[in-house]
Amino acid sequence: MKRRTFLHTTALATLAGQVDALRAATADMRIKIGACDWTMKLAAQPAALDLAKRIGLDGVQVDFGGTPNAQGWLPLFDEKLQDTYLSKSAELGIAVPSLALAVLNGVPLKSEPAAEKWVLASPKVAQRLKSRCVLLAFFGKGSLAGDEAGIEKVTGILKKLAPLAEEAGILYGIESTLKAPVLETILDAVASPHIQVWYDVANMEKEGEDYGEAIRRLGKERICEFHAKDFEGLYGQGNIDFGKMRDAMRDIGWLDAWVHIEGTQLPNGVEADVRYDAEYLRGVFAG
Repeated sequence: MKRRTFLHTTALATLAGQVDALRAATADMRIKIGACDWTMKLAAQPAALDLAKRIGLDGVQVDFGGTPNAQGWLPLFDEKLQDTYLSKSAELGIAVPSLALAVLNGVPLKSEPAAEKWVLASPKVAQRLKSRCVLLAFFGKGSLAGDEAGIEKVTGILKKLAPLAEEAGILYGIESTLKAPVLETILDAVASPHIQVWYDVANMEKEGEDYGEAIRRLGKERICEFHAKDFEGLYGQGNIDFGKMRDAMRDIGWLDAWVHIEGTQLPNGVEADVRYDAEYLRGVFAG
């Protein structure tokens, strides 16, 4: 065999082997791709579902909104707004698999009575919207990093939340900069399967955590959903290895999960770049 023919044949065989390996790694995975409505610049706005439909997403993670009304309630507590989401979701075939209380970044759960009120009232909203999980955010003013008193306060509130979440059939996910061992301490103290972790690979990579090993350590029983994110660029062009994320998810049996795009890099605009990131993730998780 001529050298050029040999090299070409070898390259084709290598590529075929890589494709076969990818298919083998993902053949039993049924990952659904959504996006956060705040990434789409439509937080707490049903128009996010229309945009998701145009992009080709499976669903949208919906935020409760950040500005309380005169009675002190966030927008998503309004049943009329909930009805709009329900009807639009049915019409478009776009799911609302999860909600988020991003407002806790500025109105900390560890110190603000209003935050506790919203959190304890949220299970009924999630139940009515047929959403499986609710994200509890702990960044900015709400950060728990190095704050033992704050962790103790939040743990106490999560213990109150747990029976309400169980009654409603809702999971809650802690999203924070806390690494897996600290999160395990909180979850052990709360001792409820309805209080879990919302895992964001880019946030934790930034904190120096090996996200593959952390996902395996926490396991399927302690992770409710995932954020896909890359601070350095569009997916596949930054520093996050989404194949590593996929492999860890598969290892813990997370075969039928939602992965939500939380983009920080949108140089070409929301619609173009969320579509790009979604298509990239579908390639990573393709069977």
